[in-house]
Amino acid sequence: MGRVSQAQARENRERVVRTASRLFREQGTHISVADLMKASGLTHGGFYKQFASKDALIDEATAHAFGELAQRREAALEQGTGQRAAAQRALIDAYLSVEHRDNPAEGCPTAALAHDMAREPGAEGAHRVYTEGVGDFAEWLATEDEDGIARLCTMLGALVLARATKDSPLSEKILAAGRAALTEAD
Repeated sequence: MGRVSQAQARENRERVVRTASRLFREQGTHISVADLMKASGLTHGGFYKQFASKDALIDEATAHAFGELAQRREAALEQGTGQRAAAQRALIDAYLSVEHRDNPAEGCPTAALAHDMAREPGAEGAHRVYTEGVGDFAEWLATEDEDGIARLCTMLGALVLARATKDSPLSEKILAAGRAALTEAD
C-alpha cells in the first residue's frame, strides 16, 4: 500500500476532526478511536500518524465545534441585517428549537460537551478552548443590560432539560419557556 500525499493526509486529518466534532457532540468524548476512525472511513492504524493522542483530537474537535458556532453567530448577524438584537433573537429561536434539540451532532458544543469537559481530565487544551468558547458565546449574547452569562445559562439549561425529556410533552414546554424568558423584552 502506497503512502498518501501531504494533501491527502491533510484532507484525512480534517475529515477525522470534522467527524470527531460531530460524534463527540452526539455521543460524548468516550467514543473509541476505532469507532471514530471507522466513521471517518479510515483505518484505526492511521490515527496515530495524524494525532499524538485522543486528547489532542479532543482539543482540535472542540475548537472545530466552536468555530462552527462562531460561523452560525456571524451568519445570524448577517441575516439580521447587522442588527445584533435581531441576530440574537434568531439564534435564540434556533437554539431552543426541536430541530436543535434533536440534532446534537450538528448543534452547539456548549451544551453537548459540558458533561465531558467536566469529566475529561487529560484534555487541557479542550478545556481552554471550551472555556474561551463559552465566554465568547456569552459575550455575543450580551445586551446593554447584562453580560450575556444569564442568557447563555438559560439557553443551555433549557436545551439540556429538553433533550433529557425529549420523549415527553414537557420537552417542548421547556423550549418554549426558555424562548419566552429570553425574548419577552423584545
